[in-house]
Order: sequence, then C-alpha cells, then structure tokens
Amino acid sequence: MRKDKLSLFVFIDAFGWALLQRHAFLDDELATKAPLGTVLGYSSTCIPTILTGKLPREHGHFSSFYYDPVASPFKAYRHLSLLPVALTRRDRFRRLVSKSMQEHLGYTGYFQIYNVPFKHLPCFDYAEKRDIYAPGGINTGIATIFDHLDREHIPFHCSDWRLSEEENLGSLERDMELGEIDAAYLYLPALDGTLHMHGPHSTVVAAKIAWYERKLRAILARARRNYDTVNLYVFSDHGMASVDDSCALVKRIDDIGLEFGTDYVAMYDSTMARFWFLNDAARHAIEVALRNEPRGRILSDSELRKFGCDFPNHQYGELIFLMNPGVLICPSFMGHKAIAGMHGYDPEHVDSVAMFATNTQLDVLPRRLDNLHDVMVREVSGRAGSCVSRTRMPRALIEELESAAANARA
Repeated sequence: MRKDKLSLFVFIDAFGWALLQRHAFLDDELATKAPLGTVLGYSSTCIPTILTGKLPREHGHFSSFYYDPVASPFKAYRHLSLLPVALTRRDRFRRLVSKSMQEHLGYTGYFQIYNVPFKHLPCFDYAEKRDIYAPGGINTGIATIFDHLDREHIPFHCSDWRLSEEENLGSLERDMELGEIDAAYLYLPALDGTLHMHGPHSTVVAAKIAWYERKLRAILARARRNYDTVNLYVFSDHGMASVDDSCALVKRIDDIGLEFGTDYVAMYDSTMARFWFLNDAARHAIEVALRNEPRGRILSDSELRKFGCDFPNHQYGELIFLMNPGVLICPSFMGHKAIAGMHGYDPEHVDSVAMFATNTQLDVLPRRLDNLHDVMVREVSGRAGSCVSRTRMPRALIEELESAAANARA
C-alpha cells in the first residue's frame, strides 16, 4: 500500500559548501543548494546542535574532554602511563584500551581516548557518556528531533552510528519497503575520514561523493515505489580545510617550565588548545607564550558568546586558543601524525561552512546548524513551507563563497 509522503533527512559528515561547489551532486534532484553556517568545534559540538536546535552553551556538548579531577572516571587508568611509549602511542593499542574503558564505564555514546597521555587522563571527565541519538542523551536534557517524533507518534527510521554506511543504507531500504515509516534520518559519516586522510581536493574524495550520489539515487528510486512524495533534505555539519602547516604548541607550552596538573591543565585538540589555570603566574606565562604564536589567536569572551560557546564556569576551558585555518596542532592529544585535512577552525571561514540542499520549496532557508531542527520539525508537521530562520550568515561570506564557486567553475 502506497503512503502519502516520506520526509528523508540525509546527514553527510564534513560535506562542506566549498566542496559541494566543486562537484556535481544530485543536480537534477536538489533544486535548492545553499551555504549553512556551522558552530565552533567538531562533530561532537555540531551534531547535538543539529539534533536539538540549540547552541553549545544550551545543550552542553563541545569537545570530548573537560577538566574535572574530582569526578574523573579515569583515575584507575593512571598506571597505564608506566607502559612503554612505543606501545601506548600505537593507534591499535589506543582503540583496544578505549573499547575496554567504554565497556567498563558503561558509556553508550561515542567514546575514544585518542592520544591523551595516560598520566593526564585523571585530570579530565568525558562529555559524551550517553548516546546522543537516544532519549535522554543530551547532557542538559534538552529534547532532540527524535524526541519530537516519538512525542508526536510519527513512525521514523534512524541510522545506527555504530554500523557501516552500507549497513545503514540497507536498513533504510528495508524500512522503506515495509512502508511503515513517515520520516527517516540517514547518517553518512565516512566522507569525514576520507577528507582527513586525503584532503578536500583529492580524487578519492571525488569518488566518494560520486558514490553517495549513486546510493542516494537508488534510495530515492526505492522510496518512490512506496510513497507518493519524497521530500529530501541533505545537509552537513561543517566543511574541511587543507592542512598546510603544523604547530608544536604542546612543546612550546612545556618549555615554559610549568607543571601540568599543579600550575595548569590543558587539552590539546587538533585545532584548539584549551587551558585551565591553577595559579596566576601560570596564566600570565601561558598567555604571553600564546600571544607570541602568530598561527593562532586567543578567543575573546565576545567571540565565545557569538559562537554560543560561553559555557557556565568555563567548563570546556578558561582560555581557548584557536589555530588559523590550515594549521594543525601536531602532535596533539588527538593524534601524533599530520593529516591532509582538518576542520574545527573559525566557523565563519570559507572552508568551515556547511551546506544545505533540498528538493522542496522553503520560504526561508536555514542559515546555521541550529536552524535545522526547526526545518525538520516543520517538515514532519507539514509546515515546511513556512520555516523561519533565526540567524543569518554574514552577506560578505556568502558573496565570498559564491565568487569562489564561480571561479572554480571557470
């Protein structure tokens, strides 16, 4: 039995606006394509923003680790620092330890210790303890689009982020064949890893985008057998910049001569360093060192407010030092090897901007990730044509993107 409509939301991790401009992608299907502003941080920030329609300070997610030695769940793992560095730096060893920790701690969300030194782990707590796609998964308890679907008794399909893309595509096809769902959220994360490894200008990336196009055409064809109307929405969480420089920021701070855990604590993400100060002398010395590093900047309080990352009690850092686009902190607590592509830079930089595309007609397009929740709610409620955007991307940035796209096509 045919159904009236399927609302199909497709999230492709790291498929930025600049990348979309360089590749043909469902051009005959997606009549509307537009830049979509992102937020400061990584997917751990962006995805909760998409799902809740709230900024980071409201949903409580930013980066994976934050300073909290009292509540740290990692105290029992301090002894791992006694193992040889040649072993503890291996990616395979880190993955095995992460899996063991996750099972022991009972965490259901995405969990990875990355390259955080074992001796420093007891200084930190972990943010994503619960599955953010499940009820109650958001740190501050804010509802997600899936909570809305449950509350309104709208039958839906949601990809399992633990499975491969092929498995999730197959699962969606099976649910569409049954014709028992009215909405679907398809999660396609592999492009992010491909971009990290090969960079945004690689032919491998082009092949991956072409693969997505073929798979989504097949999904649309399958859906249209059972539904009179298929409203398609495709969006990403951020873009990707080519990495052309690295900064040994960890060594620069270590060389000051302060003691980690006594004078200060730091979390060195791939593109930002976050600091907590345990005395004024350490604050002054580290600020001086950071101001003398030209490849990044200390984010001001006004910038953090603008980005929605002014967290209560400076949960994710009393000071955040953000690298310039294309510069990687290497080695960092996320990894010790250079990679070809990275995100997590200034949200307003051209390479950071996400994308939004649809085959429907919207009165007002979403302009930032936190608008997507409203778009999805209005779509499943039959009111998509009157969605309202709360924020707008700076006109100068849109013009810059459009100019870059025109030059690329030329």
